[in-house]
Amino acid sequence: MSVEVMEQSGRLESTNLGVLRTSATVKGGRRFQFGAIVVVGDRRGKVGYGYAKSPEVPGAVEKAERYAKRKLLELPLTGTTIPHQVEGRFSASKVRLVPAAPGSGVVAGSTVRAILEIAGITDCITKCLGSTNKRNIVKAVFDALEQLRAADAIKAGRGLDLGMTQIEQRIERGKRFMPVAARREAKAKGPVNTLGEERRRGRGGQGGGGGRGGARRGPGGGDGAPSSDSSGGSSGNTGAAPAAQ
Repeated sequence: MSVEVMEQSGRLESTNLGVLRTSATVKGGRRFQFGAIVVVGDRRGKVGYGYAKSPEVPGAVEKAERYAKRKLLELPLTGTTIPHQVEGRFSASKVRLVPAAPGSGVVAGSTVRAILEIAGITDCITKCLGSTNKRNIVKAVFDALEQLRAADAIKAGRGLDLGMTQIEQRIERGKRFMPVAARREAKAKGPVNTLGEERRRGRGGQGGGGGRGGARRGPGGGDGAPSSDSSGGSSGNTGAAPAAQ
């Protein structure tokens, strides 16, 4: 069954890992029950799981979510990964968790990936060995998570200064190759083409008689609005008598 986020209340998110159906044969026939596996976490280092049964699927999911909230684990994370390699077992299933550098992502199956992501682990390499039963894998993963110890706790218990661990060195090396957001620089404006503008201006000028912007012609072929000088001169020449010598 695909992993999906069922509910988000406050800081805790619950994820339904799967619904299992069981049947019991009784005198009147078969009686079915549904079991739900739910994981709860805040994506900041707290995670828990629960398993419950009910005659209906919503009831089983609700009960499993309540059980998961009762037993939350607080994990000692190193950045976005785990502090050291661990291996958890339950029945015939075995799960190995290996820390990874930033940007590696979670390399795991759907069940293990959902648990690690809801716990806040975004860089980790995993390997499942043995049985692939979903309930066994979930319990094996939590058995491995319970074995995690912070570097400060180990230093305090031994009374020694261990310096920088291998995982911390790997994280520092991985940060060098992380992409850095480049600053946005102002784009340089390219050259403006003014050839078309000059042509349009030439068409609309008054110097060209045949241009689109020139004076409009009348129906007789001449200009629609003849000048006063030409009209006055022509009328004066036709109406006046020749001078006597």
